[in-house]
Parts: sequence; structure tokens; C-alpha cells
Amino acid sequence: MNIPSELKYTKDHEWISIEGDIATVGITDFAQSELGDIVYVEVETLDETLDKDEVFGTVEAVKTVSDLFLPLSGEIIAFNDALESEPEKVNTDPYGDGWMIKIKISDESEIESLLSEEGYKELIGA
Repeated sequence: MNIPSELKYTKDHEWISIEGDIATVGITDFAQSELGDIVYVEVETLDETLDKDEVFGTVEAVKTVSDLFLPLSGEIIAFNDALESEPEKVNTDPYGDGWMIKIKISDESEIESLLSEEGYKELIGA
């Protein structure tokens, strides 16, 4: 199980990389392995400002559809367009080419509520 130490995590199995006031978000290696083969990623909230924990999109696997929850309040400023034609990148490279969105963070104090690598490992029993 790949859980990079430089990232932050949520209880909803998303990872967050923060650079200044921009956060890159995707789903964790654990989440993609639990979902199975991902066939579609939908994000219709580009250019919208959402609150933490609001649904920003969905990820569809062969057997299920799961909501994607915003880990930090802010404006969704980018969507990984490559996922439209190659959603399997979420399975093959969840922390790299499989990223989903970028957020302009509006409340940096929320970063404190995210999980560390150790906290996420404890959550999933790794």
C-alpha cells in the first residue's frame, strides 16, 4: 500500500498536496484498490467555490459509483482533463497522473483537520 508521507489525507480516502494556497486532490491508492477498475471520473464543479466536505464529483468503477468530497473549502480551478479519456490513470498512478482537481484554498485553517500519513494508516488499518 503506497501512502506518501509528504501528502495529507481525509477520512473519505482523498489525498491532498499543498503548495502555497493551491491544493491538488486525488483518491488514495487504498481507495482505488477498493473501488476496482475505474471507468469514469466526473467533475462538473470546475470554477465553482465549494465548502469543505461538499461533493465535487463522482468516480465510477465497474461495480459502483462513489461521491468525491472536497477536502478543503475553495474554488476548483483545474480538472485533470486526461481522466476523460484515460480514467484508468486513477488506478495506475493515483498520486501522479491520476490527480483529479486543483483547488484555490479559501480557509487555510482547515488544513489542520487533515490526516497525516500515520493518521491515514491508522484509519485503514495499514
